[in-house]
Formats: sequence, structure tokens, C-alpha cells
Amino acid sequence: MNESPRILLIDDDKAMRKLLRTSLANQSFTVLEAATGAKGLTLAAIQTPHLIILDPGLPDMDGSQVLRELRAWSTVPVLVLSARDSQEEKVCLLDLGASDYVSQSFGIQALTARARTLLYAASNELVPQSVIRAGQLHIDLSRHLVTLRGVEIKLSRKEYGVLEILARNHGRIVCAEQLLRLVWGTSYLGDSRCLRTVVGRLRRKLQDHPGSFRVIQTIVGVGYRLIDEEH
Repeated sequence: MNESPRILLIDDDKAMRKLLRTSLANQSFTVLEAATGAKGLTLAAIQTPHLIILDPGLPDMDGSQVLRELRAWSTVPVLVLSARDSQEEKVCLLDLGASDYVSQSFGIQALTARARTLLYAASNELVPQSVIRAGQLHIDLSRHLVTLRGVEIKLSRKEYGVLEILARNHGRIVCAEQLLRLVWGTSYLGDSRCLRTVVGRLRRKLQDHPGSFRVIQTIVGVGYRLIDEEH
């Protein structure tokens, strides 16, 4: 990663957050913090961290609920840091999509080593692609060229911006807040009208050809996903 990796701490224990913040910042990580599950999910959507360190015993929701909601739209690695050393909890959270699970007695140096391992593994999964294909739709990222059945589709800057982000996350849900932040900027967060308008225009342009399908799928209340065909 060229940028400083962002790590989101979701933990209601101020002393633990301070300990982790100091240790991670000393290793050149950018640290984000949330004391509740709800705030953590919001930050995960807006700030797109590279790794989340999650305390499963939060005041507003437990770790399993956080993971269920997060995995509906994000594949970010999650390292669970628990005050408990329960095999049952560990199995449950790993089944729900946690990447690793350690107890707080594990030690701060070992914890940060686990964090670095997860960040390295996640970065190696990102295989650069110059052309992304979704059925008959081709997006050439290097040339900013979009074609459907071999015919070039003319897009505005905002239309291409949204489509490019969806293409880079082909098959995965991209939350609306993330699209707004990346294409329009932070001042538009919370105002999804402009995003819905652009997605509507994109769909019309990508369905102008006979036999074309809706490649942009709406995940109600979450965001959008680029798919190969409508199921």
C-alpha cells in the first residue's frame, strides 16, 4: 500500500483504545476510533479502513451483529480482540466473517504483528486489471473507455466515476456513502439524490441495446453492485 493503512478500532474501552492507538500510530498506521458498533459501521462505510479491530462486547450491539451488518457490503479484514477467551465465541465470529481472533492477554506486539499479516494478505489479493468485464459490458480502466457489445458508451465524468468504482469492486456491494465520498466528496454525504440520478442515467445508457441486462443491482438501504447478469 502506498498510503498509510487505516485501521478502525471499534471498542468501548477508552484505555484499550488509547493503548492500541499509541502502538499502531508508532508503526505509521492511521487510526480511526469508535466506541459503539453503530458508529463503527458508519466510519467503516465513510472512511473505508484497510483493517478493523473489533471488540465483540460493545454497549449497543455484540460482535456477531456488527459482523453480520458489515459483511452485507464489505470484505474488509476484521481482527477480533476479545476480553474473553471463549472457543464458542471464536468459532461463531470466524464463521460470520472475522479474519482472526485473539484475546486481550495475547500481547500488544503479537496483536500488531497479526494486524500487519492481515493487511499484507489483503493487499496481495488486489490484482490490478486494465479491463473489467461484466457480461457484454467492458470497462477499460487505463483508457477510460466503456463499451457494450463492442459499441462505445459515452459517459459523463460522474457516470464514469460511479461505474469505475463499481467495476473495481465487481461482484461486491459498494455502499452509497462510499460512492458519494469518492465521486462527489464529503460535503455530499447523506444526500443520495445525486447518486440515484447518476445510477438511473447509467442504467438507461447501458440498456439502450436490445437484449442488454441491468448490470447495476440495487441493495436496498446499503448501496449498489455491478453484476454479470440480473438474477
